[in-house]
Amino acid sequence: MTGMALAVETTYIAPLVPFADHSDDELAAVIADRHPDAEAALEEAYRRYGDAVFGLALRVIHDRSLAEDITQDVFVSLWRRPDRFDPSRGKLKTFLLTVAHSRAVDLIRSEQSRRSREEREHLKVVRSTPSIEDEVIDIHMAEHVRRALDTLSIDERRAIELAYFGGQSYRQVAVTLNEPEGTVKSRIRSGMKQLGRVLEQHR
Repeated sequence: MTGMALAVETTYIAPLVPFADHSDDELAAVIADRHPDAEAALEEAYRRYGDAVFGLALRVIHDRSLAEDITQDVFVSLWRRPDRFDPSRGKLKTFLLTVAHSRAVDLIRSEQSRRSREEREHLKVVRSTPSIEDEVIDIHMAEHVRRALDTLSIDERRAIELAYFGGQSYRQVAVTLNEPEGTVKSRIRSGMKQLGRVLEQHR
């Protein structure tokens, strides 16, 4: 972590107090109070625990660049929301390590979620894309159906085309053809039986 700059949103002010001699609680209080030397106090907190935070993040995330990002984020978070640290509930080091672990785990979960989402999208594309074999079979079957339809009477073929390819109900077919509904049903049934017999021969 040597040489890694800690970015904060303030202008650096030269320290007036030797924070190396201050306790963690005192550092946190200076940061929280926005003392003129608050940034120097943050730098001291980083000097003390930056390596530990980075080490923990690296063990969890197994990526140096991401571990550095998490370390940066942990200390910037301390700067922006120092009130989240409560000295009565534990030490500053423990607090920083807890935040680092949480950020690292969240990052892993986010990455896993992204990968799972991409895998699901990939599977959708693969499943929705017909193979050449499927396309050949579909074309072959369509040709058989076309030939089978040619064996029907004109009335049977027209009724079936309207019902099965046109999506019309028996009643709608009857209206379209100006025929009794019973007659239309009879033609469709007889036509479908004929289609079944013809297609069975090509299996």
